[in-house]
Amino acid sequence: MAATGMITAPSFGFFSVNRSNRASSKFRSINVQCHGVKGMHVEKSLEELYNVKVEREVPRNRLDELGVSRWSVWKTGKCKLPWDWQVDQLVYIEEGEVRVVPEGSERYMRFVAGDLVRYPKWFEADLFFNGPYQERYSFRAYGDDY
Repeated sequence: MAATGMITAPSFGFFSVNRSNRASSKFRSINVQCHGVKGMHVEKSLEELYNVKVEREVPRNRLDELGVSRWSVWKTGKCKLPWDWQVDQLVYIEEGEVRVVPEGSERYMRFVAGDLVRYPKWFEADLFFNGPYQERYSFRAYGDDY
């Protein structure tokens, strides 16, 4: 079943509550107005929208299983880079943080040291680094599990 991003519920109208209490005769009938939930917008995370997968605080045994220590290393300092992924890429952040702003978006994803991130093929974004940054990366074929 496909999610539409919108959850609705019926709204409740006007109804009466009758109370009979010997101690309080002035409250024989009370009219109560209730307002129900008319609609709720559920916004998806950018990771979900753009199919970017992230594991936070990845344990050492998971890194060993993936062979991260044998991956290529890439470093930078404070800068902004426009980037597009021609293939799936798996990245383990060793130092620093990156803000990833998908093309056409005003929102961003934030990944930090200890995160394992999989960027999908054809994803385009601006990368913002606020200081020293180091990652290990590995290119993946479509469908490779990580």
